[in-house]
Amino acid sequence: MESRFQEMKEVPIPADEGVKFVHHAEAVWQQRDPYGPPGFKGVFISYYATLCAAFAAIGGMVFGYDQGVVSVILVMPQFLARFTRVSETAPGAGFYKGLMTAMIELGAFLGAFNQGWIADKYSRKHSIVIAVAIFTIGSVVQTAAMDYAMLTVGRLVGGIGIGMLSMVAPLYISEISPPEVRGSLLVLEEFCIVFGIVVAFWITYGTRYMSGEWAWRLPFLLQMVPSTVLGIGILFFPFSPRWLASKGRDSEALQSLGTLRQLPVTDHRVQQEWFDIRAEVAFHRQSSAKRHPTLQSKSNLNSIKLELVSWMDCFRKGCWRRTNVGVGLMFFQQFVGINALIYYSPTLFETMGLNYSMQLIMSGVLNVTQLVGVSTSIWTIDRFGRRPLLLWGSFFMTISHLIIAVFVGKYSQNWPAHRGPGWASAALLLFYMLSFGATWGPVPWAMPSEIFPSSLRAKGVALSTCSNWFNNFIIGLITPPLVQNTGFGAYAFFAVFCLLSFVWTYFFVPETRGRTLEQMDHVFKDISSEEEEARRRAIEADIIASHHRNVNSGIQDQ
Repeated sequence: MESRFQEMKEVPIPADEGVKFVHHAEAVWQQRDPYGPPGFKGVFISYYATLCAAFAAIGGMVFGYDQGVVSVILVMPQFLARFTRVSETAPGAGFYKGLMTAMIELGAFLGAFNQGWIADKYSRKHSIVIAVAIFTIGSVVQTAAMDYAMLTVGRLVGGIGIGMLSMVAPLYISEISPPEVRGSLLVLEEFCIVFGIVVAFWITYGTRYMSGEWAWRLPFLLQMVPSTVLGIGILFFPFSPRWLASKGRDSEALQSLGTLRQLPVTDHRVQQEWFDIRAEVAFHRQSSAKRHPTLQSKSNLNSIKLELVSWMDCFRKGCWRRTNVGVGLMFFQQFVGINALIYYSPTLFETMGLNYSMQLIMSGVLNVTQLVGVSTSIWTIDRFGRRPLLLWGSFFMTISHLIIAVFVGKYSQNWPAHRGPGWASAALLLFYMLSFGATWGPVPWAMPSEIFPSSLRAKGVALSTCSNWFNNFIIGLITPPLVQNTGFGAYAFFAVFCLLSFVWTYFFVPETRGRTLEQMDHVFKDISSEEEEARRRAIEADIIASHHRNVNSGIQDQ
């Protein structure tokens, strides 16, 4: 059966010579006319889709900005004077500080999970507006917070908006992007996350010199600027053509594709993509009807039941491999130890003799290093592919962790007497951040939104994003005691997970570079029977025949 997927099988199309359905897992430019060159060069050819993707990625900047703001605000004297519960001298300060920061992750988990059905029901575009509205409410509450309870509630509400944005932004980007540059455009999400962290860090680094509470209120207020721009501006961009097709709005889907590709709707490449989208939607709709025949009649109760069983479909045959990849990527993104090194870096810089101001500057340099790494992936992800980046990233991060573990184990008792290993550890810290930023930073945000079928894409991305936030929460809990109580053991622990990420990637993660979203059935070999293959080809032939009947009917009417 596998060999059948390596061949090109075409449905005869008498009128449109350039249109052919792909029945294999190879890159589209090997069999069709592409929209442009793959990778970074193609970004400039597909300029309108790039503009739409860059705008949607502002959602990532909102997420990153919040992370960067809190890291500095938590040590501001002006902030601690208002919220005495989280000051170092207060009893139970560690718990209250942890609870306040964890509220964002709890809210984000809830937001990402619920965004699955919201994005399906109200569209990817309008769900971004809903997310921005919720985030804005949370930001207003945080900016105006007068006590700890008010601030914590504000962070929970803001977290819901952040979680929704972190799920739907890459989903929208994946569905509007040409396959040749989809990876590069999806990387914009991680780029904006890290860019937001960097911007927020240096803003709060400056506002800490302000007297009074505006030193911390102003950064909270400023985070509403990019979110408001996103919420209003996204209304002027096209709907996802794949969402439109899933709702049976095929003609609107074609118009949206033409707009996104900046080509006439009669262009054979636009027509081809339109046919692919409709065939994939119809195939999975039929598969769902066959799997759940008793839930197809239109009623509110059946709609609720179908919504619930659709979540379970993510773990059944035909999708479980994709769920494993999406959830697993987000799991390893957190467990490769990025937060452990960030957590330990201030201690390392302090013991090396750096003053408080220089410690903050070096933390900012770490963030800039990660941004440089992410910037390289805009070119490499569609040039070399997802798998090579993940594998090389796992290798380099494993080496970094192991060497740092050795240095910490041997010299952490007296860093001032061992400046050489101390600076070597700092260099490895920068190398790790560069490696993570170039590989495991962007790829786990990119892949989940491109691997799931149209009928389950929103739910699959939601599950993957929930995995990110849940594991982020777990790492936040275990990292401080790990580093404090085990010393070098923490880095050996994360080195093991880096090695496991290499093994897992090698065996479970396929290459998606250059494949259309509609090819993922073949990439994951989910069409596993003659009957399914025949049914899909029958759908494709019917779509072509219907199209020609409509075209001929229009000619005759004239």
